[in-house]
Amino acid sequence: MSVLPITGVTFDAEIEIAIIGGGACGLVAALAAKDAGAEVMVMERDARPAGSTALSSGMVPASATAMQRARGVDDSAELMAVDIQRKAHDQNDPAMVAAVAQASGPTIDWLAAQHEVGFELVEGFLYPGHSVLRMHALPQRTGAAMMGALLSACETAGIDIVGNALVEALFADADGTVRGLRLRRPDGGSETIGCRALVLACSGFGGNADMVSRYIPEMAGAKYFGHVGNQGDAVRWGSALGAASDHMAAYQGHGSVAVPQEALITWAVMMEGGFQVNALGQRFSNEHHGYSEQSVAVLGQPGGVAWDIYDARLHELGMTFEDYRNGFAGGAMKHAQSIEALAALCGLPAEALAKTLAHTKTLAAGQDKDTFGRDFTAKPVLQAPFYAVKVTGALFHTQGGLSIDTNARVLRLDRTPLPNLFAGGGAAAGFSGNTVDGYLSGNGLLAAIVLGRIAGQSAADSTASARRA
Repeated sequence: MSVLPITGVTFDAEIEIAIIGGGACGLVAALAAKDAGAEVMVMERDARPAGSTALSSGMVPASATAMQRARGVDDSAELMAVDIQRKAHDQNDPAMVAAVAQASGPTIDWLAAQHEVGFELVEGFLYPGHSVLRMHALPQRTGAAMMGALLSACETAGIDIVGNALVEALFADADGTVRGLRLRRPDGGSETIGCRALVLACSGFGGNADMVSRYIPEMAGAKYFGHVGNQGDAVRWGSALGAASDHMAAYQGHGSVAVPQEALITWAVMMEGGFQVNALGQRFSNEHHGYSEQSVAVLGQPGGVAWDIYDARLHELGMTFEDYRNGFAGGAMKHAQSIEALAALCGLPAEALAKTLAHTKTLAAGQDKDTFGRDFTAKPVLQAPFYAVKVTGALFHTQGGLSIDTNARVLRLDRTPLPNLFAGGGAAAGFSGNTVDGYLSGNGLLAAIVLGRIAGQSAADSTASARRA
């Protein structure tokens, strides 16, 4: 991937706003730009857009939405910003966090009302780090369903989405103004397309083993649960244009991916009373700190695996999630009428597992304090029959990326904006501070969808004068 001089280049076609990447960020950016009256085209390397969004659980945090108000949930952008900053140890730019939190509710309401994306408020449990219920998802609770809804909205809006289009080079002036791009087709053919503004929505660098080893060494060799196309193109293009980057060591991990089925096991089973043990049948962490940092904790256990331990009540909760149902269909879950029988099915030491379960009941009764700092008193104790899933930790997506301002304009090293370059989602620096434990549940899709809308609107605003002329 390279940035080439514009001298002598003629374009096969021209478009007002070009968007690289057809995941949630790119599609939302396209909808926003189209709504603003701009001509837009999305270029996607795959035959059909999916990206990391389709691999996610499809949960988007947003504050003060119509759906929250309808359910009596009292939330605000200010409270959401406090939650984000608390989890990230105040390592984010406060202005960026405030802007995104403020835009989150209107973005969800706009997608629901204007583009018929069927969001609903996720109820029944509270994700770690959030003060109130603010996760929004489609009824299926999957990123694939969200992608389907966004693609349908783009089709209705008449947005051009070009598949099998791998962008391999940008053309730019010496001052960093992007003039166009070159894309390559699977048959080896290529096309050049000119543009007045460019939105980078091609996600992060989780699929680039060299970049992961450089910036996130603790995840080198870990299972990558994102899209292989996330090769760090945005960061490399931005760097060549003189852009800065932030939070390159930050990422979202997950400590509950079924082995070997590779199904995501919802963290709701942990938040509502389940716990994790290692091969010795012992707990090893506070499971309520967050599923992202739990990836590191799980990978640090013998064999890099753990077991989720829960009961029938939590199994029924899990079955409301399609990813969990996929794991169940694949045989990931084991269950038994006694904890000793469950231990035998899992190959765990029965005495140790029974002791761990008994201790959680003591903790739930308030008769002892957890060594790891978890409060067990607020949830029901586990009851037979018991369930277990063997899991590992995985890298889901990177949170570091190009530095942007509150209008999603990409910033140079001196923090001035490049003339016509915008970024969102995994292409831009996220809101998780500098480390894995700064990730607040939903931060990935928050950046994708909310920054996608901001980037699309800002790109359309930047080309409005030429459009009027």
